[in-house]
Amino acid sequence: MKNRYVLLLDLPLIALAAFAAFTSRFDFAFYTHREEFVPYLLFGLATKPWVFGAFGLYRRYWKYTTIPDVALVFVAVTASSLLMGAFVVLGRGQYFYEFSRVVVLNDLLITFAAVGGLRVTVRVIHESGAKRAITRAGIVAKRILIVGAGAAGTLVAREMRRNPLLAMKAVGFLDDDTGKVGKQIAGLTVLGPISMLPVLVKSKHVDSVVIAIPTADGRTVRGVVDMCRGAGVTSRTIPGMFELLDGQVSVSRLRQISIEDLLRRKSVAGRGRGSEFLSGRVVLITGAGGSIGSELARQIAAAAPSCLALVGHGENSIFEAAASLHASFPRLRLETVIADIRDRSRLVQVFDRIKPAVVFHAAAHKHVPLMEENPEEAITNNVIGTRNVVNAALQAGTERLVLISTDKAVSPSSIMGASKRVAELIVHNAARQSGRAFVAVRFGNVLGSRGSVVHTFKAQIERGGPVTVTHPEMTRFFMTIPEAVHLVLQASGAGKGGELFVLDMGEPVRIVDLAEDLIRLSGYSTDDIPVVFSGIRPGEKMHEALFEDGLRTRPTIHPEVLEVVGGSANPSEADLDAMVADLELAARAADRAAVHALLVKLIPDYSGAKP
Repeated sequence: MKNRYVLLLDLPLIALAAFAAFTSRFDFAFYTHREEFVPYLLFGLATKPWVFGAFGLYRRYWKYTTIPDVALVFVAVTASSLLMGAFVVLGRGQYFYEFSRVVVLNDLLITFAAVGGLRVTVRVIHESGAKRAITRAGIVAKRILIVGAGAAGTLVAREMRRNPLLAMKAVGFLDDDTGKVGKQIAGLTVLGPISMLPVLVKSKHVDSVVIAIPTADGRTVRGVVDMCRGAGVTSRTIPGMFELLDGQVSVSRLRQISIEDLLRRKSVAGRGRGSEFLSGRVVLITGAGGSIGSELARQIAAAAPSCLALVGHGENSIFEAAASLHASFPRLRLETVIADIRDRSRLVQVFDRIKPAVVFHAAAHKHVPLMEENPEEAITNNVIGTRNVVNAALQAGTERLVLISTDKAVSPSSIMGASKRVAELIVHNAARQSGRAFVAVRFGNVLGSRGSVVHTFKAQIERGGPVTVTHPEMTRFFMTIPEAVHLVLQASGAGKGGELFVLDMGEPVRIVDLAEDLIRLSGYSTDDIPVVFSGIRPGEKMHEALFEDGLRTRPTIHPEVLEVVGGSANPSEADLDAMVADLELAARAADRAAVHALLVKLIPDYSGAKP
C-alpha cells in the first residue's frame, strides 16, 4: 500500500481515537456539553500527521512491518500526544475552560492501537494475498525442518513466514541446546536435539531440511547431511560465515550443500580482523578478476581503503568484479585497469599514476599440466610478470607488497611450481634490498576457485560419471576462498619485509575422499557414480608440503599463520637478476632446455622432467 493512502486512512483513525478518548472519559453524548472536543480534534488532525511524517512513518514499506517498526509508531504517537498535552496546557482559558488529563492518555493508547494496527493489517493483508495466490496456482508449500534455533535459524523461520511466495512452511526447530528444547522461538517449537532428525522427518512429514548453523564445522554439517540422506530428504544450508558479512541472510540465498561446507577440519578464518592496516590506503590488486583476486577485493573493500585498483588482463572478469564491488560498496573509489603484467612499461605507467601504498600480487598461471605443456607462458607470466610488478612497486614508492604463492613452490616438480618459487625469490630479494614490507604467502588448493577439482567433479557427476581421480593415495591441502584470503590479509599486516608465510591448512585430504563426499552429497553412491583412477599427470606430486624439509616455522600474531625460517641463503640480487634475465630470453626463444637448466641452477631441489 502506498504511503499516501496510509496517510488518508490515518486521518479518520486520529479523529476516531479522539472521539473514543472523550467517550471513555465522559458519556457517549459528551459532544453536547464538552466544548473542548472540537479544538482538540482539529489540533490533532493538524499536528499528528505532521509528527508521524517527521518520524518517518510515511517513508516505510508497511508490507514488511516488524517489531522495530511498531516501536517507532509508539514513539511517534507518544511524541504527538505530548504535543497535544502542551496544546491543552497552553490553550487553557482560550480554547479549554476545563479539561481531563485522562483524555490525553486515552487518546495516546487508542491512537497507537489504531495507527499501529493499520500498519500491521497492511502486512497481514499482503501475506494473506500471497498465500491465496499460491493456493490459486496450486503450489503446495514444502514442509521445512530447521536445524539450529539460534539467530540464523530464527531469521530463516521469519522470512519463510514473511514471504509466502517462497512456498516454504517451517514445522519446527532442532537444536542440541537442552535449554531451548520445548520452547517457542519465532512462533515455532524447538522439537528436540539434532539426533531426533530421522524420527521427526517421518512424523512431521518433512520435505526438506535447512541447516542454519553458519558457524558449524565440517564434521557437524556432514553428520546432519548424512542423517538427511538416510531419512530420504534433501538438505540445504544457509550461507557460511564470510557470506554473512554483509548481513543479508535470506531464505532466497539458501543453497545446496557444497563441498566447501565439508572441510574435514574447523574453519580457520573469522577469528580477528587483521585488515585495519588497509583503512584509508591506496590498494592495488593484480589478477583482480580471478577467484583469489576478486575475493581479496571484496574483503579489502570492507576495510575502507581510500582507493582500490583492480588490475587484470581479462576485461570481462575485471568488469564483473568491479560491478559486484559497486553494488556492495557504492561509496568505494574504484580504479579498473586492463593490463598484462608482462608489459613492463604499461605497469610502470599504472603504478606511477595510482601510487599504491599496498599491492597484492595474485596474477599468475596456476594449472600444473597446462604449464608443463606451455613452460614459456609460466616463465613470462609468473616470473617476468612478478619482476615487473615488484620493480613498478619499488619505483612508485609502494610500502607493502604481498605475493600470493602456492605449496607447489616447495621442492617443485613442475614448471608452475618452479616459476612461483622464483617469484618468491624475487620478492624476498626486493625486500632485502629496499627494506620494505614485501612478503610472500603460500597456501594449498583452494576449493571453488576457477579450475578447482570440485568443479570438475561436479560436472562429471552431472553427466552421470565416472568421476576421475589421478591416484587413490594422492592428497592435497584444501581451503575455501574466503578463509584463504582472510588469512592472507592476516599475514600481510604482520610482515616486516622478506618473510615467507604459510597458512595452517589442517591435515591433507585424500582427493578420492573428496570425490566420494561430493558424490554422496549429490544424492548418489559410488555404485551409481563410480570413481576411476586416471594416473598421475606430468608435474604432479603424490603429496604436497607447505615448506621444505629441514626448515621450521614459528608462530605469528595469528594462530593459523606461520612464518617459515631457516634454510640456505638465497641468490644475491645481481645473480638473481642475471638468471631471471636469462630465463626471459630462453622463454621468449622457446628454448625449453635452457629454461630447465636455469631453473635447476636457481632452485637446487627442482625435480621437473627435462624436455
